[in-house]
Amino acid sequence: MNWPTWLPLRSELSPLTPYGAPQLPAQASLNTNENPYAPSPSLQKAIAEAVLKVSADLNRYPDRDANQLRTKLANYINSASGTDFSLNNIWAANGSNEIIQSIFLAFGEGTALGFNPSYSMHPLIAKVCRTNWVDGKRNADFSLNIDHAIAEIASVKPLITFITTPNNPTGGSISISEIQNLADASAQVGGLLIVDEAYAEFSSQKSAVTLIEKNPHVLVIRTMSKAFAFAGARVGYLVCDSAVKDAMMLVRLPYHLSAITQAAACVAIDFKDELLGYVATLISARESLVQALHNLGLQTIPTSANFILFTGFKADATKLWSELLGKGVLIRDVGLPGYLRVSVGNEAENTLFISALQELI
Repeated sequence: MNWPTWLPLRSELSPLTPYGAPQLPAQASLNTNENPYAPSPSLQKAIAEAVLKVSADLNRYPDRDANQLRTKLANYINSASGTDFSLNNIWAANGSNEIIQSIFLAFGEGTALGFNPSYSMHPLIAKVCRTNWVDGKRNADFSLNIDHAIAEIASVKPLITFITTPNNPTGGSISISEIQNLADASAQVGGLLIVDEAYAEFSSQKSAVTLIEKNPHVLVIRTMSKAFAFAGARVGYLVCDSAVKDAMMLVRLPYHLSAITQAAACVAIDFKDELLGYVATLISARESLVQALHNLGLQTIPTSANFILFTGFKADATKLWSELLGKGVLIRDVGLPGYLRVSVGNEAENTLFISALQELI
């Protein structure tokens, strides 16, 4: 973009482009890894009642520290992973992206390291926060070479190391023992290990939250956008040592979570059994979709998330993406030559995607 000369935009920002997946009309919107199942009528009603209750006090600021929400999130993590966290181990924000930004604002005075391809907002937010970012590498099949990653940590000596598991946009995950090895390497250089677990509920791997008690330099990012089908509410959270939570308070904006957001999120957690019931459905659909892609002669990258990265088509990826959109199917061109990513949708969406793809390849 050609910025006007009178605008004193920071020089390191001028070549960047804003993050954003296309928001285009389509019969099957399978590009942003959303949960395709809308809140049930009973959940909608419960949220409406909660919002109605807090609306009587909207002239007042919300609970600045979101104590009730953080307590419920701690209880959810404890139930899922057998941990013993309290609200003092949880920080909640407007989506996991605000969590990432807060980490850089608090701890980003040195160098950050991540292993690409991975979530593109990690390096983008680093640059916005004036943190030096180093691109680590993955294997040719997009898996993470743990020995090589440990060597990079030892060489770069980052204050912040990011790993994403399951990884976006590739879908692969790493084991808890491998995460521990990375945590040990980070500790040796005096750095933090940030584990982005946005898609953790779709994976069978043990969560990195189980490492925090003995490894306080491990920070785990989670979200309600995916498994909880709550993307529109914008709630992300950090599981961490209490000292990290205290640091988040230094950089947070005042009253950053509205009373309405907090109320709705608390209700969603109360309905967790219903919402998380769709996870098994999506995992089953993921495996069926992988097989359908294989039946078309395409190849897929092993995935533990609610999306699939695939290749093997002859057309240019951007061209195939456009042709699929012409047939009412919106998927994601993630910028990897020869690859496209599709989110797992409901049965009708998945059927339409495979049917359209079969006509085009």
